[in-house]
Amino acid sequence: MAKQPAKPATRQAILDMLKLDGPSEAADLSAKQGISTMAVRQHLYALQEEGFVRYTESPRPVGRPAKIWALTESADRFFPDAHAELTAGLLGAMRATFGEEGLQKLIAERTSQQIRSYADLVDREDSVKGKLKVLAGIRDAEGYMASVEETEDGAFLLVENHCPICVAAQACSRLCDGELTVFRAVLGPHVAVERADHLLAGARRCAYRVTPRK
Repeated sequence: MAKQPAKPATRQAILDMLKLDGPSEAADLSAKQGISTMAVRQHLYALQEEGFVRYTESPRPVGRPAKIWALTESADRFFPDAHAELTAGLLGAMRATFGEEGLQKLIAERTSQQIRSYADLVDREDSVKGKLKVLAGIRDAEGYMASVEETEDGAFLLVENHCPICVAAQACSRLCDGELTVFRAVLGPHVAVERADHLLAGARRCAYRVTPRK
């Protein structure tokens, strides 16, 4: 069967859903996108040929195995990268020029600037949920594809499905440490903030568990 070229909007929507939801079946993507499963499969096979998605087979009790589709690393080009290679190169140059201590001072200053910038907006909300929604909105605008989820035990998850500084963070893990520092400072002493998932540790996303203190 001849494959039709993927329409740009549908193509990006499928990539976005795989980024946000993780590995999915074509039927699930079809339901969310509002187009036929056959059309979704055509787009997926076209993206597979270009190296942007792949599938694994999951056994079913009856019938053929299900195809579970996921993004490949090559698909990162479709999402903001905050000039990743340039940033990583600059970090390396800073380390070589100013030494490790000098680099840490620069990162500390960046962290302080983020805290001030975020706090100006987050502090306008009184509730933990309200603060988190504002924080997620800021991060989403910065390219992190961020959202807030409530858990059954009364805590929250700040979820970031994309890391636009991933290449830079691989070159300097202190950038990730700095983000945890930012969230703790901005959300205040009435909550505990812990990293639950970490992209650099092999997870498909970064997530932070935010628990109100009693």
